[in-house]
Amino acid sequence: MNHHHDAIVIGAGAAGLASAYQLSRRRMKVLVLEKGYPGCGSTGRCIGGIRQQFSTPGAIRLMRESVRQFRQMEAEFGSTIEYYEGGYLFLAHDSARMETFRAILPLQRELGLRIDLLSPEECLKLVPVLNGDGLVGGVYSSEDGQAYPFKVLAGYISGIRKNGAEVLPYTEVDDLIIEQQTVKGVRTRDGGTYYSDVVLNACGPWASAVGKMAGVELPVTAEGHEAFITDRQPRLFETMIVDYRSDGCYFYQRTNGQVIGCYSPVPSRPGIHSEATREFLVEMPRRALRLVPRLETARVIRHWGGSYEMTPDGSPIIDRTPVKGYYVAVGLSGHGFMFAPAIGTFVSQIILDDVYPFDWAEFKLDRDYSRNELMK
Repeated sequence: MNHHHDAIVIGAGAAGLASAYQLSRRRMKVLVLEKGYPGCGSTGRCIGGIRQQFSTPGAIRLMRESVRQFRQMEAEFGSTIEYYEGGYLFLAHDSARMETFRAILPLQRELGLRIDLLSPEECLKLVPVLNGDGLVGGVYSSEDGQAYPFKVLAGYISGIRKNGAEVLPYTEVDDLIIEQQTVKGVRTRDGGTYYSDVVLNACGPWASAVGKMAGVELPVTAEGHEAFITDRQPRLFETMIVDYRSDGCYFYQRTNGQVIGCYSPVPSRPGIHSEATREFLVEMPRRALRLVPRLETARVIRHWGGSYEMTPDGSPIIDRTPVKGYYVAVGLSGHGFMFAPAIGTFVSQIILDDVYPFDWAEFKLDRDYSRNELMK
């Protein structure tokens, strides 16, 4: 192997592979290094939702670009990714949540989202099996949807290799080579040394540790989440159902009839986790049944744990760093799979063209982190 590369990407999750794919399309000789197998971090443990309903201009623009790419992936990759636009329905069970939806709506529509506020009756018309007790209303976009993460990763890997680039699994980076505040390459735990003037940290829950290898402090912390999937059920609903109550959850029905979903624990579980707990296995079905009682015959066939990588404001950090040649696409806050296609495109522009594609303030490393994404 030639150990000199135009770019090295650390991390073979969705964001890292999308970035490597786009860089390799522009004739960069790219090497992806992954400590485990592709998708072994957050991507391989996510539930595959894809939505454009966010509260900030940058996140909406990212997702507009991602959805554009998801729509053409099957033609581009030459294989299915099980992409389906069944929509996202966010529910409000109190007037404050409904007012938040209403306040965000003008920005979302201005940026091109097809989105509507719904009354309780309209929510029930959209999802007749929904339990409407206490429902104040909702917000819905038909252009949100789902895809199968492992098939997206496989498409990226195939494309990367066709473009002459490499993906090395089970090759853990344990040091960065820095000379005079300029990146020169990486060293791996197995004794390998790989040289490049461009290194991208796309390490998910391990992002902060890899940042420190270059002396860069990244405000990214890991927290544990869990998910489940059921056996195949008769078709009950088309859309992702999102319940924002403190004991809410979110889930959708895959194209094969399985129901897949999760919830955000309160309080959060700090740290990198992969274990599955009895608490979730009991609690998640209870929450799902409260919303869709007809799921009472569904059987949970698999249940797993994983980690989000969170920033203080819930928005990603996609930026160059003070170390020349060292870039980051980290802190994706539970949305890495859906953000990834756009991240790949825009990271390639930042690295190769030295330009930000639009007002990038909300994704900069040195930003004010006091603002919060309202639709986490």
